[in-house]
Amino acid sequence: MRRISTLVLLSLFLISCNTLKRNQSKEIADIQKELTEKLTAISPTLCFNGFGIALVNNREILYKNGFGITDYETKQKYDEHTVQNIASVSKTFIGIALLKAQELGKLKLDDPINAYLPFKVANPYYPDIPITIRHLATHTSSINDTEGYLTNAIVLKDTTNLAENLKIDISPTKFNPPAAKISIEEFLINILDPNGKWYEAEGFLRNEPGAIFNYSNIGSTLAALVLEKATGTSYNRFTTTHILEPLQMNSSGWSISTIDFSKYTHTFQNKTTPYPYYSLNTYPDGGMLTTSGDMSKYILELMKGYYGGGTILSKESYREYFTPHLNTENFIDRSTSEYSDEYNMGITIGFGSTGNFGHTGGDPGLFSVIWFDKDSGIGRYFIVNTECNTKEFGKSQKAIYDLLDEYSVKLNELSKARK
Repeated sequence: MRRISTLVLLSLFLISCNTLKRNQSKEIADIQKELTEKLTAISPTLCFNGFGIALVNNREILYKNGFGITDYETKQKYDEHTVQNIASVSKTFIGIALLKAQELGKLKLDDPINAYLPFKVANPYYPDIPITIRHLATHTSSINDTEGYLTNAIVLKDTTNLAENLKIDISPTKFNPPAAKISIEEFLINILDPNGKWYEAEGFLRNEPGAIFNYSNIGSTLAALVLEKATGTSYNRFTTTHILEPLQMNSSGWSISTIDFSKYTHTFQNKTTPYPYYSLNTYPDGGMLTTSGDMSKYILELMKGYYGGGTILSKESYREYFTPHLNTENFIDRSTSEYSDEYNMGITIGFGSTGNFGHTGGDPGLFSVIWFDKDSGIGRYFIVNTECNTKEFGKSQKAIYDLLDEYSVKLNELSKARK
């Protein structure tokens, strides 16, 4: 009789727990719907045509969506499945990939890069001081982006309206014809080999490797090439195998041929004028094509990794990824804004002055950011597909961020209660 009573009580307890979870799930759905309605309402008032967002904590995806349009003429909707280039937020994948390669025994972060490269890279002012993989990952390699990088990195997708498109002003960069598409190895040889056609001594700082923080797109792409040589696998394939596929980021890739082009958004010079489609010769430093839905999976993994629960890397590797590596003496002009990702550096992940972390990105027609608040435990992804002047952008971004700030707290509290 006592056993029957115990089973009855246990059954009632489980029923009660399941009912509570269903009620909490409905509350979360209601809050998500409310946020969607408010973002939809303000979308026409913003300075950009379309935008995507995602919110996570270290347990689950709290919200993901897209708003506005991807095409001015067809008015195709921007949603969580819309594909967009995320610019320099792509660099965060480089750090994950390097640490995975280190786990696999293919390289060590403190190895000299010339141990792997088929051509020699050395700062001409300090030729005997080796540049290491860690220097590349923390932007302390002394490698400097030059005009050769800026004017040769961006390549148009096709020859449609080629003459007109080549004239579009995207200073300090410029568009190049499709015929200018080359491999990252060829591009880097042209930039970094003393015999390369774009080589300049100004491509290196007059500071020794490891001394000074200097954000370097070239250095980031070079890290990807080192990984290719160390693993014998293309950067595209390595990151797909070890990051995209395990996270089921099935709508993401490094080239237009790997994504559903019907879901690809235009980027815009203004609300009515699209940019032509383009790609990057230095694709590892800014060429990830992905969706808000897929990025929600990625930032969830990063947040879990920060708290010791990620699946792509070991706890030790995530600890190294999220450890600030630099000191005051590594900076000449240090950004102290709490929202800057250049106050300190992990392994390609940036830190603000409050210890929050993430990365920003920008290319013709877009701005992107992932940002993690270590105290609240909330991660955020935000991307837009339209250029705005600074004042208009700030106003539009604030309107969105005010809602995200409010609703991320609500969703996070409900998520905790459902745990």
